[in-house]
Amino acid sequence: MASTFSGINTALTSLYAQRRGLDITGQNIANANTEGYTRQRVSLQSQTGSLNPGIYSTTTQVGNGVTVASVDRGRNVYLEERGRNEHAGSAYLARQTAAYSQIESVLAEPSDTALQARLHDMWDGWNDVANNWQDASTRSSLLEKSRTVAITLNDAHASLNSQFTAASTQMSGFVDQVNTLAESIADMNNQVVVAQSSGLEANELQDRRDVAIMKLAELAGVTTQAKANGSINVYLGSSPLVSDFSTRTLEASGPETLDSWAAGTNTAQLTWKGTTTPAAVGGTMGAMLDTMNSIIPGIKKQLDDVAETLATRVNTLHAGAYDKNGGTGADFFEGWSATDGWTARDIKVAITDPDEVAFSQGDPNGTPPALDNDVADMLAALGTDPNGPDQTYQKMIGQLGVSAQSAARRSEIQDAVRDQIDTSRQAESGVNLDEEMTNLLTFQRGYEAASRVLTTIDSMLDQLINRTGLVGR
Repeated sequence: MASTFSGINTALTSLYAQRRGLDITGQNIANANTEGYTRQRVSLQSQTGSLNPGIYSTTTQVGNGVTVASVDRGRNVYLEERGRNEHAGSAYLARQTAAYSQIESVLAEPSDTALQARLHDMWDGWNDVANNWQDASTRSSLLEKSRTVAITLNDAHASLNSQFTAASTQMSGFVDQVNTLAESIADMNNQVVVAQSSGLEANELQDRRDVAIMKLAELAGVTTQAKANGSINVYLGSSPLVSDFSTRTLEASGPETLDSWAAGTNTAQLTWKGTTTPAAVGGTMGAMLDTMNSIIPGIKKQLDDVAETLATRVNTLHAGAYDKNGGTGADFFEGWSATDGWTARDIKVAITDPDEVAFSQGDPNGTPPALDNDVADMLAALGTDPNGPDQTYQKMIGQLGVSAQSAARRSEIQDAVRDQIDTSRQAESGVNLDEEMTNLLTFQRGYEAASRVLTTIDSMLDQLINRTGLVGR
C-alpha cells in the first residue's frame, strides 16, 4: 500500500520538472536571435514504483512522479552536414565570381578607355599616317596612341599582379583562421566529452562548436564525423584536421607575386605543416587556390599573347619599311626577353622620334626614289585581320565573359540551394516564439497544478494530524 506521504514526493518532482521546463523555455526565448543557438527541449520521464517487486507481492502504488530524462538539442545531423556542404559550395562560387568580377573591372570592356578602344585608336593613327604621311603631327599622334596601348597592357598586368599578391596575403590570413578554429574545436571537444561523461548538459557548448565548424566549412570545405563520446572529428578531404582533442596545422606556400608564379614548379599550395602533402580544401580557400593557380595566370597568359601578336605583327611590317628619310630595320615595339618572350608587363614603344616611323614600301633613297604609304595601309589593316591582335584580344574577352557569367549563374543557383537547406535547418533547430509561448503556458499550468496537488495533500495531512481523535472530546 502506498504511503500517506508519497503524494508529496510526486507533487514535488512535478514542481521540479515543470520548473526545469520553464527554465529551458526561457532560455530558448532569450536566445531567439542568437547566432547558432539551437532550441532545446525537455524530455520528461515517468518515475515508476518498485522496479523488482516480489513474485507474490501486490501494491496500489502508481508511480513516484516525474523526472527530467534529458535536455535535447533540436538538431538534425543530416541537415547540418548538408548545410555545411552547401555553405562550402556557396563560398567557393562566391569567391570565384568575385575574382572574375575583379578581372573584368580591370579590363573594363567595353569602354572608351579600355584596350579594345585603344587598339582601334592606334590603327586609326596608322590610317592617318597613310593618308597624310607628310604631316609630322600624324606620326606624333600615332606614337602617342601606340604608347597608350602599351601602357594599357602594362597596367592590366600590374592590376592582375596586385590581385594575385592580395590573394596570397589573404590566403595566409585564412590559414591562420583555420588553425585557430581547429584548436578551438579540439578544446570544445574536450569540454563536451568531460561534461557528458559527468552527466552534465553541454548544449550551448555544442552550439558554439557547430558555429566554428560552419565557419571552417565556408573557409575550407570541411566534413565531419560525430563520435559516441560527444566529440566531432573534422576532415579536409580524407585527412583529419581535428581528431578528438588534437589538431593538425595547415601552412601556405608558393609565390607572393604573379611574376614569380610558374606552372608545375612554383604554384600556390596548402600543405600540412612539416610535410609536402597537399591539403584538399574547398570553400573560399579552394576558390582562392584556383584563382591564383588557374584564373589569374590564364588571363595573364592571354594578355601576353595579345602583346606578342601585336609586337610581332607590327614589328615585322615596320622593320621592312622605310621612314621618310630612307631609314629601315627598326622595331616599333620593344620589351622581348629570352626568358619570358613578349609580355604585357614589358611591352613598350621603341621609337621616340616621329621621323623614324616607317610607313613606305618604297625606298626614298633608291633608284629611282620612291616614297609611298603601302606599309602604313597594311598596318592599319591589322585591326581587322582575323589573326591580328584585336581578334586575339576579343577572343580572350569573350572567354572571360562566358566564364564569369557561368560562375555568377552557378553561384546564384548554389545560393538558392543553400538558402533552402538553411530554411530546413532553421525549422529544425531555430526558436519559434509562438511555440515557446505555448510551452511557457503549458509548463506554467503544470507548475500550478502540481502546487495545487501539494496544497491538497497538505490540507489532508493537516486534517489527519491535527483533527484525528477530537470527536467526543
